[in-house]
Amino acid sequence: MKNRFLIQNEKDFLEAALETFRYQYEQVEVYRKFTDYLNILPENVKSLTDIPFLPIEMFKNHTILDKTMSADLFFQSSGTTRMNLSKHWIADEGIYQESICRSFERFIGKPEDFIFLGLLPSYLERQHSSLIYMVDYLMKKSGHPENGYFLYNHADLLELLLTLKGKKVILFGVSFALLDFLDFCSAEKNGRSMDFSGQLTVIETGGMKGRKEEMTKDELLKIIQDGFGTERIYSEYSMTELLSQAYSLGNNEYECPGWMKILIRNAEDPFSYEKEGRTGAINIIDLANTHSCSFIATQDLGKAIAGNRFQVLGRIDHSDIRGCSLLVS
Repeated sequence: MKNRFLIQNEKDFLEAALETFRYQYEQVEVYRKFTDYLNILPENVKSLTDIPFLPIEMFKNHTILDKTMSADLFFQSSGTTRMNLSKHWIADEGIYQESICRSFERFIGKPEDFIFLGLLPSYLERQHSSLIYMVDYLMKKSGHPENGYFLYNHADLLELLLTLKGKKVILFGVSFALLDFLDFCSAEKNGRSMDFSGQLTVIETGGMKGRKEEMTKDELLKIIQDGFGTERIYSEYSMTELLSQAYSLGNNEYECPGWMKILIRNAEDPFSYEKEGRTGAINIIDLANTHSCSFIATQDLGKAIAGNRFQVLGRIDHSDIRGCSLLVS
């Protein structure tokens, strides 16, 4: 297969996507059954919108993996122990590592130039998090001794940030934890400056988890931006079932790396697609997902905007996929 990370244009992407579709149809049993269930013939798939997108719920009930591959590493979605959690088996973690590094360098910079801090309590408290794997890998590439994670020890995080003034710092933070930290800082300020402009880059990773009153993404980013005194708040968009990340460098507008693409499907008709600027459900093509499935129909709402960018607007309420026995078998 062609090197997915060397895609240069739309023609390259289409060729790589069709090649990946044919490969996964032959090698990933669940994906082949799903495609056959839809009466889609591989020889008739000639465009991106012809490709069947696997409902993301499939990862809860099935092993989505190349039948010729074995895997010891897996990532698992968040949730309570009583829930049926998604599980994504990783046959080649080197692909994930390359995807992490190439995306970060394209959108942010070289990991070696930054100190990495993680305020990710809900992820640290469970095993098999793809986000923790990603941040761990960036910390290893960075190599700075100040790198580290924080749970609820907000005082320690504040003191470290103050001592790191003048250095380039990345703070990965889950949304509710960033808000909790800013509440703590507001109470503990004691005349100390909380202006981290020019030094600190905050990358929020989503996840209110019912911990705070719901608000729009723009409202959330404004609160975090004002609280840290930074020019912009970045965001990262990915999920357990993917091996690639899209980044927003402000304005709640995400951009994909060259091997990842977003299509917006009609929320009522999964086989039709919305034009740029119209809201629908997000389909993701992730060509780094070589050995599982590169074509995922998510339950996120969003819209495509100019310049190969997109916005995430929330979740589909009470979503289910009707008529596919694979989901419950």
